[in-house]
Amino acid sequence: MRRVLFTLALGCLAAFAQPPGKVITLEEAVREALANNLDLAAEKFNISTAEARQITASLRPNPVLTVSGNHLDLLGTGYTAANSAGPNEVFAHTDFLLERGRKREARMEVALAQKSFAELAFRDSMRRLILDVDNAFVDLQASKEVLKLAQDNYRTISSLAAINANRVASGDLAAVELKRSQVAALQIQTTVRQAELAVRQARSRLQLVLGRTSPMDDFDAAGDLRSDAAPGNQLAIAERARLQRPDLLAAKQAIERGRAGVRLEQAQGKMDYTVGTEYVHQQAAGGKGNSLGFTFSTPLPFFNRNQGEILRAQREVEQASLVTRSLEMKITAEVADAWQRYSVAKSLLEDIERNMLPRAREVRDTTEYSYRRGEASLIEFLDAQRAFNEAVQSYNDARVNYARSLFLLDAAAADTGAGAVQTK
Repeated sequence: MRRVLFTLALGCLAAFAQPPGKVITLEEAVREALANNLDLAAEKFNISTAEARQITASLRPNPVLTVSGNHLDLLGTGYTAANSAGPNEVFAHTDFLLERGRKREARMEVALAQKSFAELAFRDSMRRLILDVDNAFVDLQASKEVLKLAQDNYRTISSLAAINANRVASGDLAAVELKRSQVAALQIQTTVRQAELAVRQARSRLQLVLGRTSPMDDFDAAGDLRSDAAPGNQLAIAERARLQRPDLLAAKQAIERGRAGVRLEQAQGKMDYTVGTEYVHQQAAGGKGNSLGFTFSTPLPFFNRNQGEILRAQREVEQASLVTRSLEMKITAEVADAWQRYSVAKSLLEDIERNMLPRAREVRDTTEYSYRRGEASLIEFLDAQRAFNEAVQSYNDARVNYARSLFLLDAAAADTGAGAVQTK
């Protein structure tokens, strides 16, 4: 996991040094999103905040200096034996707080646990961002497949309409057949325009996830839909999820942070000592004098021994433990659901590739050949073409669902490196 994060970090630095590409692969898209996504950048500041708290936690209490002047003859009264006033007195007192119960060490422990929690939360944000990039990338690839199918269909019908125009001119075909083929071509042309709009919208959504402030009109995604096998079986994926899911690790870290908080509150219940030194200078008409003194003070823990905060911290540990157990169950269910989606998508894709798609293509090609020879009607050909289009669209949907299921498995197991590599 550290090697993966180090690789991604290097990729982020490279993304800052290079201008945004017009045509990018999935790996490049992930690197760019990790470098430029504003939500992720905002999340990273939590780590810096935790580091600042570490500095504060390590600081020792400042000594307190108190300087005062007493019996100063600033009003001109004059000090005499009759009025018993004076003498002038200047007082300097310094207090040093001696913390007991290892309070400083406990504060540093809590701050370190908070930093570890922030780092794990940032890693989980990275995991979720990578999945968002994967899905946005697949959306663009899927919309391009829909556009390609519509364009192929339009070219087929347009060529038939051109042939029908020649046949009508030679008297081999009724004019109504030409109009029907032309209407069909116009309808498919509308489908092409709608597919083109969907592609543009998908491009904008992907660039938004990447953190681009100025989307490019000629932006595009390179590569095919992901089609590799799952990285292991369900049990192996579930085990990896338990070991490396950042959100689960963060939940466990919250328990450790809570335990450190309990130790801190117990330390806060220990009464601190305040040791002071004082210097007194007295000035009178008959002479002057200097004296040195020492003080010691500490609260008496008769009532407040920080019982409430200790109990609160203990309850937070119990709460964090329950949250962790609940999250473990949710992750197990999430992996099972992702595996089920993968299994169904794989079975459906294989069935369409083996059975539906070849038969629909055969029927379409046969009907088209018959129509060109005048042995089939336009209605029969359009029906065969519609069935073929539906089969191809089902095939494309199955490929998209299969690719999404693979990325979902990666995210469920926190395999951040797998989703960042474009599979051929």
